Amino acid sequence: MKGDRVEIVVDAGDTTRTYEVVASRAGRRVETAVRRGVVEVSEVTRSGSVVRTARFMATRVLALVEQPVPREDASEATAQRPLREDPKS
Repeated sequence: MKGDRVEIVVDAGDTTRTYEVVASRAGRRVETAVRRGVVEVSEVTRSGSVVRTARFMATRVLALVEQPVPREDASEATAQRPLREDPKS
């Protein structure tokens, strides 16, 4: 979903670097995969084609934080909606 993002913190020798991959348009999502010592974070369209990919050596990755956009269910939205006060009282 638009707004989903993944932050990657990487050891760069004497310091750390932070990278972000964000789903920039509606219908896109961010997927992560760890394969053969490489961490891949990709922005993917609805049809499954990859828009862009960030690759990091797994031994250098210090943190991988997935931050999904908060979503509301229809049942939760009605349950959390505050009651309106009657203006006549």
